[in-house]
Amino acid sequence: WLIMHLCSHSWNLNWVFNMIAAIVAVDNNFGIGFNGELLERIPDDLKRFKQLTDDSTVVMGRKTWDSLPKKPLPNRFNIIVTSQEVDDNDIDIKHSSMEEVKSFLELDLGIPVFIIGGGMIYRELLPYCQEVYLTRILKDHDNVDTYFPNLDEMEEWVQDDCSETYDYNGVNYQYQHYR
Repeated sequence: WLIMHLCSHSWNLNWVFNMIAAIVAVDNNFGIGFNGELLERIPDDLKRFKQLTDDSTVVMGRKTWDSLPKKPLPNRFNIIVTSQEVDDNDIDIKHSSMEEVKSFLELDLGIPVFIIGGGMIYRELLPYCQEVYLTRILKDHDNVDTYFPNLDEMEEWVQDDCSETYDYNGVNYQYQHYR
């Protein structure tokens, strides 16, 4: 059923087969959220997220799903990882175990997959990723309860691209890419 459902979508076939990437916005300390909300809402970053994840599969935890202002994310195959009951007919697939998700990620369906949060999902699935699209918010936040693994402290990850610094309402940020 899963393969038939995925094949029924018209996907952007410019992606490399089995591309798995994390996409995340972090502050200086790799903080990503507080009380189920992003640390910053930067419109251009949200547009970049949409552009990069369009025509792909997105994998997220239940709290990330709950925090989405619009469900499901349009033009994407939405996979939710949760052991709790989720009352929503818009979910494409709900996995009750991380092992199910890892098995899915090992399939070579030729469809790009983005890991989009939250903290536990990132920690568990980062080893499956070949790339990380990171928005670095050049700021320390006082109220943070969720973190992304610090890629700068992990020798297997190397930053290979960094944009110029942008500003949104006094918040400076950069787009960075890790392999």
